Amino acid sequence: MPCFARHEDGTAVSVRVVPRAPKTAVQGLLGDALKVRLAAPPVEGAANRELQAFFADALGIGRNRVQILAGATGRNKRVLLAGVAPEAARQALLRSV
Repeated sequence: MPCFARHEDGTAVSVRVVPRAPKTAVQGLLGDALKVRLAAPPVEGAANRELQAFFADALGIGRNRVQILAGATGRNKRVLLAGVAPEAARQALLRSV
């Protein structure tokens, strides 16, 4: 499965998160997943909220358009970016890598 896949509502992204990092940033691709380091700890949904805020800011969309489809309690996640094309998501998220 590709990292950035077309979804009926936008783009589904496979993500591997690393919580408790010094800062939140995309580290690169790890196999078929986007590796994202998160400054937040994996406690009470803090890491998920940080991931949603990071993607929303990077793409210039509202936080309500970033939804975790699968893996809310694990490190491997599927995230929906509503209304965003796969190539636009790829370019915006991998720009700083």
